[in-house]
Amino acid sequence: MTDARSMELQAPQDNQTPEMGAHAKLRAPEIEARRSPAATEIERPVTPSPAPIESDVRPPHRRVLPLLITLVTVLVAVALGRAMWNAYMGAPWTRDGTVRAYVVMMAPEVSGRIVQLPVHDNQFVHKGDLLMVIDPTNYKIAVSLTEAAVQQAQANMWNAARESQRRQALNDLAVTTEQKETFATSALSMQAQYQQAQANLQQARVNLERTEIRSPVNGWVTNLLAQLGDYTNVGQNQISLVDADSFWVDGYFEEINIEPIRVGDPAQVKLMGYSAIVSGHVDSIARAINVANAQPNGQGVATVNPIFTWVRLAQRIPVRIHVDHVPEGVVLAAGMTATVQIDPRPRSPAN
Repeated sequence: MTDARSMELQAPQDNQTPEMGAHAKLRAPEIEARRSPAATEIERPVTPSPAPIESDVRPPHRRVLPLLITLVTVLVAVALGRAMWNAYMGAPWTRDGTVRAYVVMMAPEVSGRIVQLPVHDNQFVHKGDLLMVIDPTNYKIAVSLTEAAVQQAQANMWNAARESQRRQALNDLAVTTEQKETFATSALSMQAQYQQAQANLQQARVNLERTEIRSPVNGWVTNLLAQLGDYTNVGQNQISLVDADSFWVDGYFEEINIEPIRVGDPAQVKLMGYSAIVSGHVDSIARAINVANAQPNGQGVATVNPIFTWVRLAQRIPVRIHVDHVPEGVVLAAGMTATVQIDPRPRSPAN
């Protein structure tokens, strides 16, 4: 059986044709090359290219220059850091500042209808300028009536005075002492009525003058709501004026920064809406602020908060800054936000 299998295995080989054998011989090198491709290539050693040799020796100025640049940078950083420290920590400053001004409220002292209103909102007016006129008709009539009352009282006074003089000149047989005293008292009464009539006339003239409302200060009309023809009552605010000569700045400094501040120290005010600096000086320091624990209750006893935290917040004390110079183009308005910096002057050593 072994010989039979050998013959079967050799049979296919013997059956190959000459053409197939030649084709196999031609493909043999290709098959061999695919099996071992690395064997067909000849590796060549790579020769490295000569690299330029750099010299480690540098000129002296090239070694000193980086050191100088580093030294200058450090000095500039130290100078800027010191300047920032002095600006933020050395000099008292606060961002909690407000522009303030006095507002004059014009309320008529007589009632009536508004017949003239020559001003408009946000208009600048000078001291003494006419702001509003109330109908003066009734007040002119009142002046005429009181003038007539004065004349009548004056005539009655003169008549009573002459009658008293005549009674005083008669003897006791013609007139009694009681009659003399009666006429003398009547003369004094008429004199008092005359003085009262004069006072009424003066009051009527003052009321007539008060129908014309004039500006007491130089300033701007603000939030004008009155209209021509409106009826106004006594004491009812109709026109508000911002006093142009009363602007100041309130800086609310923490109490830990109050110590170096003195009256007269120069101050710089930086408004939120402007880059220019407003100069001024410390005018005064407030002496009191609201104390919540000091508020009395219904029985007049102080109301004290029982809660006390470990973190104690510094109170803010108002410091009033007088405005010395306003740069050109800066418009001050009451209520503007400002940053205030105080430059304390050097103090003389205490003896």
